[in-house]
Amino acid sequence: MDFRFSEKEEALRREVREFLAREITPEEQEAGFSREFSLKLGAKGWLVPTWPEEYGGLGATPMESLVLTEELVYHRAPIGVQIIGLGWVGTSLMRHGTEEQKRKHLLDMARGRSWVCTAYSEPEAGSDMAAVKCRARAHGDHYIIDGQKTFITGAHLCDYVWLAARTNLDVPKHRGISAFLVDLKTPGITIRPLVNMVGVHHFNEVFFDEVRVPRDCLIGEENQGWYMLVTALDVERSMVASPTACRRILDDLVGFATEACHKGEPLARHPVVRHRLAEMATEIEVGRMLAYRVAWMQSRGIIPNYEASIAKVYNSELEQRLANVGMQVLGLYGQLKRDSKWTSLEGRMGYAYLNAVSATIFAGTSEIQRTIVAIRGLGLPRQ
Repeated sequence: MDFRFSEKEEALRREVREFLAREITPEEQEAGFSREFSLKLGAKGWLVPTWPEEYGGLGATPMESLVLTEELVYHRAPIGVQIIGLGWVGTSLMRHGTEEQKRKHLLDMARGRSWVCTAYSEPEAGSDMAAVKCRARAHGDHYIIDGQKTFITGAHLCDYVWLAARTNLDVPKHRGISAFLVDLKTPGITIRPLVNMVGVHHFNEVFFDEVRVPRDCLIGEENQGWYMLVTALDVERSMVASPTACRRILDDLVGFATEACHKGEPLARHPVVRHRLAEMATEIEVGRMLAYRVAWMQSRGIIPNYEASIAKVYNSELEQRLANVGMQVLGLYGQLKRDSKWTSLEGRMGYAYLNAVSATIFAGTSEIQRTIVAIRGLGLPRQ
Protein backbone atom coordinates (compact mmCIF):
# COMPACT_ATOMS: atom_id res chain seq x y z
CA MET A 1 0.00 0.00 0.00
CA ASP A 2 1.36 3.40 -1.01
CA PHE A 3 0.76 6.03 1.67
CA ARG A 4 2.40 8.82 -0.31
CA PHE A 5 0.39 11.72 -1.65
CA SER A 6 0.35 12.36 -5.40
CA GLU A 7 2.42 15.16 -6.91
CA LYS A 8 -0.77 17.13 -7.49
CA GLU A 9 -1.71 16.80 -3.82
CA GLU A 10 1.77 17.77 -2.67
CA ALA A 11 1.72 20.80 -4.99
CA LEU A 12 -1.56 21.84 -3.41
CA ARG A 13 -0.03 21.46 0.04
CA ARG A 14 2.85 23.76 -0.90
CA GLU A 15 0.46 26.30 -2.39
CA VAL A 16 -1.70 26.33 0.73
CA ARG A 17 1.31 26.74 3.03
CA GLU A 18 2.56 29.71 1.03
CA PHE A 19 -0.91 31.27 1.06
CA LEU A 20 -1.32 30.84 4.80
CA ALA A 21 2.11 32.30 5.52
CA ARG A 22 1.04 35.47 3.70
CA GLU A 23 -2.59 35.81 4.73
CA ILE A 24 -3.18 34.75 8.36
CA THR A 25 -2.69 37.42 11.00
CA PRO A 26 -1.92 36.57 14.67
CA GLU A 27 -5.13 38.36 15.66
CA GLU A 28 -7.19 36.10 13.40
CA GLN A 29 -5.51 32.98 14.80
CA GLU A 30 -6.28 34.10 18.33
CA ALA A 31 -9.92 34.89 17.52
CA GLY A 32 -10.46 31.50 15.87
CA PHE A 33 -12.74 32.92 13.18
CA SER A 34 -12.59 35.68 10.61
CA ARG A 35 -15.08 36.71 7.95
CA GLU A 36 -12.36 38.44 6.00
CA PHE A 37 -10.17 35.35 5.93
CA SER A 38 -13.14 33.16 4.93
CA LEU A 39 -13.78 35.45 1.97
CA LYS A 40 -10.17 34.95 0.88
CA LEU A 41 -10.50 31.18 1.07
CA GLY A 42 -13.88 31.29 -0.66
CA ALA A 43 -12.48 33.31 -3.54
CA LYS A 44 -10.00 30.47 -4.21
CA GLY A 45 -12.63 27.74 -3.86
CA TRP A 46 -10.85 26.40 -0.80
CA LEU A 47 -13.72 26.48 1.67
CA VAL A 48 -15.45 23.59 -0.10
CA PRO A 49 -12.96 22.24 -2.66
CA THR A 50 -14.93 19.03 -3.35
CA TRP A 51 -18.08 20.91 -4.36
CA PRO A 52 -18.78 21.33 -8.09
CA GLU A 53 -17.51 24.55 -9.62
CA GLU A 54 -21.08 25.75 -10.27
CA TYR A 55 -21.58 25.85 -6.48
CA GLY A 56 -18.27 27.55 -5.69
CA GLY A 57 -15.98 24.55 -5.29
CA LEU A 58 -13.17 23.13 -7.37
CA GLY A 59 -14.46 19.63 -8.06
CA ALA A 60 -11.48 18.39 -6.03
CA THR A 61 -11.09 14.87 -4.67
CA PRO A 62 -11.69 14.03 -1.00
CA MET A 63 -7.94 13.42 -0.63
CA GLU A 64 -7.15 16.89 -1.97
CA SER A 65 -9.69 18.26 0.50
CA LEU A 66 -7.92 16.32 3.27
CA VAL A 67 -4.59 17.90 2.32
CA LEU A 68 -6.17 21.35 2.42
CA THR A 69 -7.83 20.67 5.78
CA GLU A 70 -4.58 19.43 7.29
CA GLU A 71 -2.74 22.61 6.36
CA LEU A 72 -5.55 24.91 7.52
CA VAL A 73 -5.80 23.15 10.87
CA TYR A 74 -2.06 22.82 11.47
CA HIS A 75 -1.54 26.54 10.86
CA ARG A 76 -4.56 27.42 13.01
CA ALA A 77 -6.53 29.08 10.23
CA PRO A 78 -9.54 30.98 11.69
CA ILE A 79 -12.38 28.99 10.10
CA GLY A 80 -13.72 26.78 12.90
CA VAL A 81 -17.27 28.14 13.07
CA GLN A 82 -17.89 28.25 9.34
CA ILE A 83 -16.68 24.76 8.50
CA ILE A 84 -19.60 23.35 10.51
CA GLY A 85 -22.11 24.69 8.03
CA LEU A 86 -20.08 23.93 4.95
CA GLY A 87 -19.03 20.38 5.64
CA TRP A 88 -22.30 19.13 7.09
CA VAL A 89 -25.14 21.41 6.05
CA GLY A 90 -23.88 22.26 2.58
CA THR A 91 -23.31 18.62 1.70
CA SER A 92 -26.83 17.66 2.83
CA LEU A 93 -28.36 20.63 1.01
CA MET A 94 -26.57 19.63 -2.18
CA ARG A 95 -28.00 16.11 -1.95
CA HIS A 96 -31.53 16.86 -0.81
CA GLY A 97 -32.31 20.50 -1.61
CA THR A 98 -34.26 21.79 -4.58
CA GLU A 99 -32.45 23.56 -7.41
CA GLU A 100 -33.85 26.85 -6.15
CA GLN A 101 -32.55 26.19 -2.62
CA LYS A 102 -29.13 25.26 -3.98
CA ARG A 103 -28.92 28.43 -6.06
CA LYS A 104 -30.03 30.52 -3.10
CA HIS A 105 -27.57 29.17 -0.53
CA LEU A 106 -24.66 27.12 -1.83
CA LEU A 107 -22.65 29.70 -3.72
CA ASP A 108 -22.87 32.24 -0.89
CA MET A 109 -21.75 29.55 1.57
CA ALA A 110 -18.86 28.47 -0.65
CA ARG A 111 -17.67 32.03 -1.13
CA GLY A 112 -17.69 32.78 2.59
CA ARG A 113 -20.55 35.25 2.36
CA SER A 114 -23.02 33.14 4.36
CA TRP A 115 -22.36 31.22 7.58
CA VAL A 116 -24.59 28.43 8.87
CA CYS A 117 -24.82 26.78 12.30
CA THR A 118 -26.51 23.51 13.23
CA ALA A 119 -29.27 23.24 15.84
CA TYR A 120 -29.86 19.66 16.95
CA SER A 121 -29.38 19.47 20.73
CA GLU A 122 -32.09 20.42 23.20
CA PRO A 123 -32.29 20.36 27.01
CA GLU A 124 -33.78 16.83 26.80
CA ALA A 125 -32.27 15.72 23.49
CA GLY A 126 -28.51 15.38 23.40
CA SER A 127 -26.99 12.10 22.28
CA ASP A 128 -30.54 10.84 21.68
CA MET A 129 -31.10 13.32 18.89
CA ALA A 130 -34.39 11.69 17.86
CA ALA A 131 -35.90 12.96 21.13
CA VAL A 132 -36.15 16.54 19.83
CA LYS A 133 -39.30 18.38 20.89
CA CYS A 134 -38.89 21.64 18.97
CA ARG A 135 -42.06 21.78 16.84
CA ALA A 136 -42.65 22.94 13.29
CA ARG A 137 -46.37 23.13 12.45
CA ALA A 138 -47.52 23.53 8.86
CA HIS A 139 -49.81 26.55 8.50
CA GLY A 140 -50.82 27.53 4.99
CA ASP A 141 -47.73 28.49 3.01
CA HIS A 142 -45.63 28.72 6.18
CA TYR A 143 -44.34 26.64 9.07
CA ILE A 144 -44.58 27.92 12.64
CA ILE A 145 -41.63 26.88 14.80
CA ASP A 146 -41.63 26.76 18.61
CA GLY A 147 -39.00 25.37 20.93
CA GLN A 148 -35.51 25.64 22.33
CA LYS A 149 -32.10 24.51 21.12
CA THR A 150 -29.00 24.47 23.30
CA PHE A 151 -25.20 24.28 22.88
CA ILE A 152 -25.48 25.73 19.38
CA THR A 153 -21.97 26.53 18.19
CA GLY A 154 -21.56 29.90 16.51
CA ALA A 155 -25.23 30.91 16.38
CA HIS A 156 -24.23 34.46 17.39
CA LEU A 157 -21.93 34.67 14.37
CA CYS A 158 -24.00 32.94 11.69
CA ASP A 159 -26.62 33.98 9.17
CA TYR A 160 -28.69 30.78 8.98
CA VAL A 161 -29.48 27.85 11.23
CA TRP A 162 -29.86 24.22 10.08
CA LEU A 163 -32.67 23.06 12.32
CA ALA A 164 -34.05 19.67 13.33
CA ALA A 165 -37.72 20.05 14.27
CA ARG A 166 -40.57 17.65 14.92
CA THR A 167 -43.33 17.80 12.32
CA ASN A 168 -45.31 14.68 13.26
CA LEU A 169 -46.17 13.52 16.78
CA ASP A 170 -48.07 10.38 15.73
CA VAL A 171 -45.22 8.26 14.35
CA PRO A 172 -42.09 6.69 15.88
CA LYS A 173 -39.73 9.48 16.91
CA HIS A 174 -37.17 8.91 14.15
CA ARG A 175 -39.86 9.29 11.48
CA GLY A 176 -41.40 12.57 12.58
CA ILE A 177 -38.42 14.93 12.20
CA SER A 178 -37.84 17.43 9.40
CA ALA A 179 -34.86 19.60 8.49
CA PHE A 180 -35.15 23.36 7.96
CA LEU A 181 -32.72 26.07 6.92
CA VAL A 182 -33.87 29.25 8.67
CA ASP A 183 -32.67 32.85 8.50
CA LEU A 184 -31.51 33.81 12.00
CA LYS A 185 -32.87 37.33 11.51
CA THR A 186 -36.43 35.95 11.39
CA PRO A 187 -38.67 37.57 14.06
CA GLY A 188 -39.19 35.38 17.11
CA ILE A 189 -35.65 33.97 17.28
CA THR A 190 -33.66 34.81 20.41
CA ILE A 191 -29.98 33.89 20.85
CA ARG A 192 -28.47 33.81 24.32
CA PRO A 193 -24.76 33.13 24.99
CA LEU A 194 -23.45 30.12 26.86
CA VAL A 195 -19.87 30.68 28.06
CA ASN A 196 -18.05 27.37 28.31
CA MET A 197 -15.63 26.19 31.01
CA VAL A 198 -12.72 27.64 29.03
CA GLY A 199 -14.31 31.07 29.43
CA VAL A 200 -15.12 31.39 25.72
CA HIS A 201 -18.42 32.20 24.04
CA HIS A 202 -18.75 29.44 21.44
CA PHE A 203 -22.12 28.02 22.42
CA ASN A 204 -25.59 29.50 22.58
CA GLU A 205 -29.16 28.80 23.52
CA VAL A 206 -31.54 29.55 20.67
CA PHE A 207 -35.25 30.08 21.33
CA PHE A 208 -38.00 29.92 18.70
CA ASP A 209 -41.22 31.69 19.67
CA GLU A 210 -43.96 31.43 17.01
CA VAL A 211 -41.33 31.79 14.29
CA ARG A 212 -43.01 31.88 10.88
CA VAL A 213 -40.88 30.62 8.01
CA PRO A 214 -41.79 30.00 4.36
CA ARG A 215 -42.35 26.42 3.24
CA ASP A 216 -39.24 26.61 1.08
CA CYS A 217 -37.19 26.56 4.29
CA LEU A 218 -37.99 22.84 4.49
CA ILE A 219 -35.10 20.82 3.07
CA GLY A 220 -36.05 17.50 1.50
CA GLU A 221 -39.30 15.77 2.30
CA GLU A 222 -41.31 16.43 5.43
CA ASN A 223 -40.66 13.86 8.19
CA GLN A 224 -37.54 12.56 6.41
CA GLY A 225 -35.11 14.87 8.20
CA TRP A 226 -33.64 12.17 10.45
CA TYR A 227 -31.95 10.46 7.52
CA MET A 228 -30.38 13.70 6.29
CA LEU A 229 -29.18 14.60 9.78
CA VAL A 230 -27.59 11.19 10.32
CA THR A 231 -25.73 11.48 7.02
CA ALA A 232 -24.50 14.94 8.05
CA LEU A 233 -23.33 13.52 11.39
CA ASP A 234 -21.30 10.86 9.59
CA VAL A 235 -19.42 13.68 7.86
CA GLU A 236 -19.01 15.49 11.19
CA ARG A 237 -17.70 12.37 12.92
CA SER A 238 -15.01 11.71 10.33
CA MET A 239 -12.64 13.79 12.51
CA VAL A 240 -10.24 14.52 9.66
CA ALA A 241 -9.04 17.68 11.40
CA SER A 242 -8.49 16.20 14.87
CA PRO A 243 -5.21 14.28 14.35
CA THR A 244 -3.69 17.32 12.67
CA ALA A 245 -4.68 19.57 15.56
CA CYS A 246 -3.14 17.01 17.92
CA ARG A 247 0.04 16.90 15.86
CA ARG A 248 0.38 20.68 16.12
CA ILE A 249 -0.01 20.50 19.90
CA LEU A 250 2.54 17.67 20.07
CA ASP A 251 5.04 19.66 17.98
CA ASP A 252 4.60 22.58 20.38
CA LEU A 253 5.18 20.27 23.35
CA VAL A 254 8.31 18.79 21.79
CA GLY A 255 9.65 22.30 21.22
CA PHE A 256 8.91 23.23 24.82
CA ALA A 257 10.53 20.05 26.19
CA THR A 258 13.63 20.68 24.08
CA GLU A 259 14.10 24.21 25.43
CA ALA A 260 12.83 23.94 29.02
CA CYS A 261 15.21 22.57 31.61
CA HIS A 262 14.75 20.52 34.76
CA LYS A 263 17.68 20.14 37.15
CA GLY A 264 20.07 21.52 34.57
CA GLU A 265 19.10 19.45 31.55
CA PRO A 266 16.33 19.71 28.91
CA LEU A 267 13.04 18.05 29.75
CA ALA A 268 13.31 16.17 26.46
CA ARG A 269 16.10 14.08 27.98
CA HIS A 270 13.91 12.93 30.86
CA PRO A 271 12.94 9.29 30.14
CA VAL A 272 9.32 9.68 31.28
CA VAL A 273 8.79 12.80 29.18
CA ARG A 274 10.40 11.20 26.13
CA HIS A 275 8.28 8.08 26.54
CA ARG A 276 5.01 9.97 26.87
CA LEU A 277 5.69 12.24 23.90
CA ALA A 278 6.71 9.25 21.77
CA GLU A 279 3.57 7.42 22.84
CA MET A 280 1.46 10.40 21.78
CA ALA A 281 3.24 10.56 18.41
CA THR A 282 2.33 6.92 17.79
CA GLU A 283 -1.29 7.42 18.81
CA ILE A 284 -1.63 10.48 16.59
CA GLU A 285 -0.44 8.43 13.61
CA VAL A 286 -3.12 5.84 14.38
CA GLY A 287 -5.74 8.59 14.51
CA ARG A 288 -4.47 10.01 11.24
CA MET A 289 -4.81 6.62 9.52
CA LEU A 290 -8.39 6.27 10.78
CA ALA A 291 -9.21 9.71 9.37
CA TYR A 292 -7.48 8.82 6.09
CA ARG A 293 -9.64 5.72 5.87
CA VAL A 294 -12.76 7.87 6.00
CA ALA A 295 -11.39 10.20 3.30
CA TRP A 296 -10.48 7.18 1.15
CA MET A 297 -14.03 5.83 1.46
CA GLN A 298 -15.44 9.19 0.43
CA SER A 299 -13.10 9.24 -2.58
CA ARG A 300 -14.69 5.94 -3.63
CA GLY A 301 -18.22 7.29 -3.27
CA ILE A 302 -18.84 5.36 -0.05
CA ILE A 303 -20.58 7.16 2.81
CA PRO A 304 -18.69 6.22 6.00
CA ASN A 305 -20.87 5.11 8.87
CA TYR A 306 -19.39 3.00 11.67
CA GLU A 307 -15.97 3.81 10.21
CA ALA A 308 -16.61 7.48 11.00
CA SER A 309 -17.66 6.52 14.52
CA ILE A 310 -14.40 4.60 14.99
CA ALA A 311 -12.45 7.68 13.94
CA LYS A 312 -14.59 9.90 16.14
CA VAL A 313 -14.32 7.91 19.36
CA TYR A 314 -10.60 7.28 18.94
CA ASN A 315 -9.59 10.83 18.03
CA SER A 316 -11.82 12.58 20.56
CA GLU A 317 -10.36 10.45 23.36
CA LEU A 318 -6.90 11.02 21.91
CA GLU A 319 -7.44 14.77 22.31
CA GLN A 320 -8.06 14.21 26.02
CA ARG A 321 -5.04 11.93 26.47
CA LEU A 322 -2.79 14.42 24.70
CA ALA A 323 -4.13 17.31 26.78
CA ASN A 324 -3.38 15.35 29.97
CA VAL A 325 0.18 14.63 28.83
CA GLY A 326 0.64 18.27 27.86
CA MET A 327 -0.38 19.49 31.29
CA GLN A 328 1.95 16.99 32.93
CA VAL A 329 4.87 18.18 30.78
CA LEU A 330 4.22 21.87 31.43
CA GLY A 331 3.35 21.40 35.08
CA LEU A 332 1.84 24.41 36.83
CA TYR A 333 2.86 26.65 33.92
CA GLY A 334 0.24 24.90 31.83
CA GLN A 335 -2.53 26.52 33.86
CA LEU A 336 -1.46 30.05 33.00
CA LYS A 337 -3.39 32.05 30.43
CA ARG A 338 -2.00 33.88 27.43
CA ASP A 339 -1.67 37.25 29.17
CA SER A 340 0.37 35.89 32.11
CA LYS A 341 4.00 36.97 32.43
CA TRP A 342 5.14 33.36 32.93
CA THR A 343 2.89 31.67 30.40
CA SER A 344 4.20 28.91 28.13
CA LEU A 345 3.03 28.11 24.60
CA GLU A 346 0.85 31.25 24.72
CA GLY A 347 -1.51 29.61 27.19
CA ARG A 348 -2.76 27.13 24.61
CA MET A 349 -2.18 24.02 26.72
CA GLY A 350 -4.53 25.05 29.50
CA TYR A 351 -7.13 25.95 26.89
CA ALA A 352 -6.70 22.57 25.16
CA TYR A 353 -6.98 20.73 28.48
CA LEU A 354 -10.31 22.32 29.38
CA ASN A 355 -11.65 22.31 25.84
CA ALA A 356 -10.92 18.60 25.39
CA VAL A 357 -13.59 17.74 27.97
CA SER A 358 -16.25 18.37 25.31
CA ALA A 359 -14.51 16.21 22.69
CA THR A 360 -16.21 13.02 23.88
CA ILE A 361 -19.61 14.72 24.07
CA PHE A 362 -20.15 16.74 20.89
CA ALA A 363 -21.38 14.95 17.73
CA GLY A 364 -22.40 11.98 19.88
CA THR A 365 -20.79 10.71 23.06
CA SER A 366 -18.17 7.97 23.12
CA GLU A 367 -20.86 5.61 24.44
CA ILE A 368 -23.02 6.35 21.40
CA GLN A 369 -20.08 5.83 19.03
CA ARG A 370 -19.19 2.48 20.60
CA THR A 371 -22.80 1.38 20.28
CA ILE A 372 -22.79 2.28 16.57
CA VAL A 373 -19.56 0.37 16.04
CA ALA A 374 -20.90 -2.64 17.95
CA ILE A 375 -24.24 -2.83 16.11
CA ARG A 376 -23.40 -1.62 12.61
CA GLY A 377 -19.76 -2.63 12.43
CA LEU A 378 -19.59 -5.85 14.41
CA GLY A 379 -23.21 -6.95 13.94
CA LEU A 380 -23.84 -7.36 17.66
CA PRO A 381 -27.46 -7.44 18.90
CA ARG A 382 -29.09 -4.25 20.18
CA GLN A 383 -29.97 -5.87 23.51
